[in-house]
Amino acid sequence: MAGSGKSPLVVVGDALLDRDLTGTADRLAPDAPVPVVTEHTRRARPGGAALAACLAARDGREVTLVTGVGDDPASEELRRLLGGRVKVIGLPLTGGLAEKTRVLAQGRPVVRLDRGDGRVREATDEAREAVRSAPAVLVSDYGRGAADALRDVLAERPPVVWDPHPRGGPPVPGTRLVTPARSEAHAFAATAADQNTTEAPGSDLRAAAREAAALVRHWRVACVAVTMGARGALLSYGEHPLLVPAPAAHHGDPCGAGDRFAATAAGLLADGTLVGEAVEGAVAAATGFVAAGGAGGLADGASPEADPRPSGEEGADPHTDPDPHTVIARVRAAGGIVVAAGGCFDLLHAGHVGLLQAARRIGDCLVVCLNSDASVRRRKGEGRPVNPLADRVRVLRALACVDAVAVFDEDTPEQLLADLRPDVWVKGSDYTGADLPEAALLQEWGGQAVLLPYLAGRSSTTLLDRAAAGAR
Repeated sequence: MAGSGKSPLVVVGDALLDRDLTGTADRLAPDAPVPVVTEHTRRARPGGAALAACLAARDGREVTLVTGVGDDPASEELRRLLGGRVKVIGLPLTGGLAEKTRVLAQGRPVVRLDRGDGRVREATDEAREAVRSAPAVLVSDYGRGAADALRDVLAERPPVVWDPHPRGGPPVPGTRLVTPARSEAHAFAATAADQNTTEAPGSDLRAAAREAAALVRHWRVACVAVTMGARGALLSYGEHPLLVPAPAAHHGDPCGAGDRFAATAAGLLADGTLVGEAVEGAVAAATGFVAAGGAGGLADGASPEADPRPSGEEGADPHTDPDPHTVIARVRAAGGIVVAAGGCFDLLHAGHVGLLQAARRIGDCLVVCLNSDASVRRRKGEGRPVNPLADRVRVLRALACVDAVAVFDEDTPEQLLADLRPDVWVKGSDYTGADLPEAALLQEWGGQAVLLPYLAGRSSTTLLDRAAAGAR
C-alpha cells in the first residue's frame, strides 16, 4: 500500500492452496467408526507463503510474492485469490500446486487431504532481480523448492526473517531472525547434532533454550525465535534467551499462526524495529490471530486484527484484541449463543468480575460493550475515567470469561447492539427494568435482556471515595 509509511516486503517461498470444508457431525458411519460430516460451507484461501504475503499486505504494506505457480486449476484459483492483494512473480513448477483440504466438524479438524506434488523447477531473472532489489525479504520455506532455487541470491543479501520447514533447506548464514516452531527446532537441533532421536520436544524451557542456541551457531544466523504456541516465543542470540510470553491464552484454531508470526516480525524488522520488539509484536499478533479463529477466520472483507476502537481515540493494540464480529460469526456458525454485557468498567472490581463470569456461563461467547473515554466523561463527569480506554480494554481482555471487547462512543450502546445483535444482553440487578432501554431493542431480533445478581456495595465510585478518604 503506497504511502502507508511501512517498508515494502518481498516474500520468497512456497505457496499452497488451502481449503476448509466445514460442517457438523452427530453420528458415526454405519460401515466404519468414523464421523459423518454434513457439509455446510466450502472455502478456499491462500496458504503457506501466500498466506504470509497476504497477512503482510493486510498490515498495510506493499508485498511481492515470489513463488511457484503453474497452469493447473489450483494455481489459477490461487492467482484469483491473490489478485489485488499482492504482486506475484511466478516460478515454474514441475507439477501441480500443492493443495491442503481440511474437513472440520463443529470447528475442529477431522481429517486433512493433501494433493499436488509440484516443486519449483528453477529461478527466473525477474525473481532474482526482485530479491536483489528488495528492501527486506521474508523466506517462507515449505520445502517445495522456492527458497532453494534462489539460495545463491538470498545468500548475497540475507533475509530479515526465515520461517523454516522440516522438508526445506537450512536458512542462509547471516539471516537476521529464524522462526521455527518448537517441534521444528527440536528436530533441526537433533539433525545438527547428528542425533537419531525420537524424543518428543516437550515443553522444557531449558531444552528449548539449549536447542535455540545450538541452531544460532549451527546456522550462523543472528538469532532464533522458537515459537511455543500459548507460551509465546523464546528468542536466543546464542546465550541468555529472552522469553516473550503470549498476552493471553487462547484455544482457537492455530492454523496459520506461524505465518502470522513470521509476517509480523518481518514487517516490523523491515520498518527498523529492534529484534526483541519485533518478536514481542509478532507474539501479540499471532495470539490475536488465533483468538479470532486463525486462518479459518479470514472471511472476505473481515480482518481478525481489526481495531475495535472509535477512530481517533487511543485504544488497545488491535493485534491483541479479537474482532467482535469475527468471534460472533464463528460462534453463530457453530449454532452457539452470543452474550453481551456493557459498562464503563473504569475500576474493575469483584462485582464486575462476578457479573461477567456469570454472563459468560449463559452462552458460548461474551462480548463486552465498553464506553469510550468521551462517553464515560459525559456520564460520570470530569476526572473520569480514571483508567484510559487502552488500559480498560487490556484488563477486560485478561479475563478468561471475556471473548472480545467492542467500544462505543455514544451515551448508550443501542447502536452497537443493533450492529452486533447478541442473543442475550446482560445487566447487573442494581438496574431496574426502566433502566434497560436496550430490552425493547433486543426484542427486534429475538434477543433477550436479563438481569444477573450483583455483589452489593461494590462500585467504582465507592472505591474512589475510599481512596480519596484514605489520602486525606
